[in-house]
Amino acid sequence: MRVAIAGAGAVGRSIAGELLENGHEVLLVDKNPSSISVERVPQAEWLLADACEITSLDEAALQRCNVVIAATGDDKVNLVVSLLAKTEYGVPRVVARVNNPKNEWLFNEAWGVDVAVSTPRLMSALVEEAVSVGDLVRLLRFSQGDANLVELTLPPEAALVGTRVGEVQWPTDTSLVTIIRGHRVLTPAKEDALEAGDELLFVAAPDREEQLEELLSVTREPGAEG
Repeated sequence: MRVAIAGAGAVGRSIAGELLENGHEVLLVDKNPSSISVERVPQAEWLLADACEITSLDEAALQRCNVVIAATGDDKVNLVVSLLAKTEYGVPRVVARVNNPKNEWLFNEAWGVDVAVSTPRLMSALVEEAVSVGDLVRLLRFSQGDANLVELTLPPEAALVGTRVGEVQWPTDTSLVTIIRGHRVLTPAKEDALEAGDELLFVAAPDREEQLEELLSVTREPGAEG
């Protein structure tokens, strides 16, 4: 897979390193000469150019990219890069970094953004996830498709403890995608029984989150066996 990353700062280089380790082809683009540190990520392609300019994106051959990541520290730049990538080059997947949470509402399909990643929101969500049991935590927003990645740790007293995945009437527009159980990551199967302490990851429509949380927070009646 070919990935172009606009912004070769610490964030962009870190993403590039991870992608390269996973066998992907990566191009880093930055207009600041001081950010062009080829020795830090030698396996990547590097381009000194303004990612907001069509001529630069032509040079980067953005039409050959499967994914574009707008990872600069400037939200305006990230929005422009996302819009150009999607509308001018038809890039299938555009991921954009949100620096200022106040701008998060802009990072949507209208601007070409498929996935918006807000570092402050993600950090706060991870803090919530670490301390919350029984509360729904929003981890990531998918702009295209109007859905969120949400997590809930199943408390011991939950009525669904011991229930098989296939027996649960999940809300519509909701999909259980992963169960994290201790150090194991499980792909849910219908016959899998839910256990207390399971971290359940869902992709869900925003208007279904409250319904999902209510379903998972129902407690067993006193004396009922789990």
